[in-house]
Amino acid sequence: MLQNIPTHVIGGPLGAGKTSLIKRLLAQKPAHERWAVLINEFGQIGLDAALLTTTADGIALGEVAGGCLCCVNGVPFQIGLGRLLRKARPDRLLIEPSGLGHPAQLMAQLREAPWRGVLTVQPSVIVLDAAAMAAGQPLPATQQEALAEAGLVVMNKSEQLDEAARQALAEQMKPCALLWTRHADLPLNRLPGFVDCTAVDKQVVDNLTLPNSIGQLPALWADPNVPICLSQTSAEGWSVGWRWHPSQQFDLQRVLHWLEGMAWRRAKMVIHSEGGWYSGNVLEGAPLAWQISEWRQDSRLELIFSTPQDVDTLQAQMAGCLA
Repeated sequence: MLQNIPTHVIGGPLGAGKTSLIKRLLAQKPAHERWAVLINEFGQIGLDAALLTTTADGIALGEVAGGCLCCVNGVPFQIGLGRLLRKARPDRLLIEPSGLGHPAQLMAQLREAPWRGVLTVQPSVIVLDAAAMAAGQPLPATQQEALAEAGLVVMNKSEQLDEAARQALAEQMKPCALLWTRHADLPLNRLPGFVDCTAVDKQVVDNLTLPNSIGQLPALWADPNVPICLSQTSAEGWSVGWRWHPSQQFDLQRVLHWLEGMAWRRAKMVIHSEGGWYSGNVLEGAPLAWQISEWRQDSRLELIFSTPQDVDTLQAQMAGCLA
């Protein structure tokens, strides 16, 4: 029966490198294992699953958009995880909570019904931006709380730090186990609780008692020229996101110029351009580096701001970036 699935929570603040770390773990997946990845996003549009899309066998992706996994009595989380388990029948589960979420609360939920006995929660991995911390950027309280259950803290983006800066951070992070990385390169054998898995019977998962449904993002465009747009406000900030029909192509330079003129906190995107499909994931003040994307289903862009913006104005500006 389906039980004791090794479950790894990959936490950390916005832009630290959680998605990059998971992508590198997926590349190391043993061929005989089936993995599932549940992604939680602050915004409604759903982008991390697109960024993690892979053609590799034995990997199933699920997402819960629209805020912290722990909120709304955990209903979206229960639905999303239940569907993913039924679909994937995984040997291992990775969960990426939002950088604005509450990893410690999520860890507690995973140990309670209906997941008790189905999941075996391993010590978490917390990904931090070492360069930002060395520059004095404070760690959010929710991430500080999560350090207590961390089996490993990945000090990412650390390549420019000298030995003195690393020692100062190591002293600050005691007694956490640290791994210094450049691009969130976590060897699979360093993943806390990792042992080789064997296939298991998947019957018990269908006996989970879960809520019936949650709202779904519209799947079709009423007009291919008009994007699907969703926004939301919470205590952590305001987000807006768009899904554009795959027939629409953008000028990457126009997109870049448009983004440079705004004071967003984070921008994520998968864009269909005349030159192909490209993705980007950047925090305020950092340069945007385009990467080739395997996602081909639609263009998606999500922005997080500290305060609400005029959606119609933003959408018109993005439409002006079409090729």
